[in-house]
Amino acid sequence: MAVATTTKANVKEKGEAAKAVRPRNEKVAYLFLSPWMFGLVVFSLGPILVSLYLSFTNYNLLQPPRWIGLENYVHMFTQSQLFSTSLVDTLEYILISVPIKMVVALAIALLLSLEVKGIGVYRTVYYVPSLIGTSVAVAYLWQQMFGPDGLINKGLALVGIHGPNWLAEPRTALFTLAMLQAWQFGSAMMIFVAGLKQIPESLYEAAIVDGAGRLYRFFRITIPMLSPVIFFNLIMSIINGFTQFTQGYIVTDGGPLNATLFFALYLYEEAFNFQNMGYASALAWFLLVLVGVLTFLVFRFGSRYVYYES
Repeated sequence: MAVATTTKANVKEKGEAAKAVRPRNEKVAYLFLSPWMFGLVVFSLGPILVSLYLSFTNYNLLQPPRWIGLENYVHMFTQSQLFSTSLVDTLEYILISVPIKMVVALAIALLLSLEVKGIGVYRTVYYVPSLIGTSVAVAYLWQQMFGPDGLINKGLALVGIHGPNWLAEPRTALFTLAMLQAWQFGSAMMIFVAGLKQIPESLYEAAIVDGAGRLYRFFRITIPMLSPVIFFNLIMSIINGFTQFTQGYIVTDGGPLNATLFFALYLYEEAFNFQNMGYASALAWFLLVLVGVLTFLVFRFGSRYVYYES
């Protein structure tokens, strides 16, 4: 009985000591987190709330905001022709660029998952476009490549084909920018490579024993086992597509007949070219809601096709 009493007393003392130490540890943790929390409130949460308020005002950066209620949103949906044009252009861009990017990234990942000498060097080389692909320099390079006398048309001329003015024609300008987005497949490729490494080799060995060919193994083993990674890359590519700005601004500046007037570019022009900061804030919040709704729908209907081993 005495031993039990002593044990209980020791446990109680240790508990009280732990409670005494815990507040000090929490204070230290909050101290180290304070710079991040300051940045979150001042540079992220604060501007987000301010933009929500500005979306209900008439604000031109020079005069104080004037409350106008829902007029910005009414103008957006009923009076602005460029709103619908930019939204359609962005959706078309996503529908073209995302499938191409996913297919190219998966195809390269399958090649780079092979165990050959120097494979790490090849992975690094193929990842480089993703590091520099969104830069202004690459956008200017793309502009020169697809110009009337650019590298692409010169290559076509060698085989007797007269290439179009890729960036000056509405039917080809958007496709050209989609190719630039697909060229930046490095991030998705590396994620695919990591996913391919997680597929048990025993599944392929069993399929080979049963006489399964390469295509059967690809569609019956690789794709189902890789479906969570495909799903993740799909979500990230769609979100990234809605935020495209540099390509549309540098390469085509909205394109011929606004064929490449992406939503982010339209938002930028309203905010900084026309000083309609209130209306631009409303556009930003519409984009946030739109991306959130589409992401929810993709999760709602796409997750049923995703295989999770657990």
